[in-house]
Amino acid sequence: MPAQKRTANITWNGGLLDGSGTIVSVTSGAISNLPVSWKSRAEEPGGATSPEELIAAANASCFAMALSAGLARDGHAPELLEISATCTLTLDGGPKITSMDIHVRGKVPGIDQATFAAAAEGAGQNCPVSTALKQALEIRTTAELI
Repeated sequence: MPAQKRTANITWNGGLLDGSGTIVSVTSGAISNLPVSWKSRAEEPGGATSPEELIAAANASCFAMALSAGLARDGHAPELLEISATCTLTLDGGPKITSMDIHVRGKVPGIDQATFAAAAEGAGQNCPVSTALKQALEIRTTAELI
């Protein structure tokens, strides 16, 4: 299977503090005209997204796919997975993404808590987004059955 490439296009107007941008399009067409600004990163979102929010969304969706695949491979197809990823940006000494917290809740018939937690840890090893991020920041995972 050939490598898959995905592209995002953005325009930016003005300086960092007073400017703003728009994520104009992505390869899939699923996102268009999404506002982004420094204020949405460093202060309150105010209806605009931030790179950190998009990284959290990318990690959560990738993690869900990896966990679902791992559970199904082991004979425990999930009924429901709820993944929340929180990307932390610190501003001291310049902006830096310092951590990612992933919290997983799942409804998985025939599985106990310890097995589910182990599957969640394994998903972090098999999620390409988590693997890429892990080289630069701490990723913490918690998991609970519902």
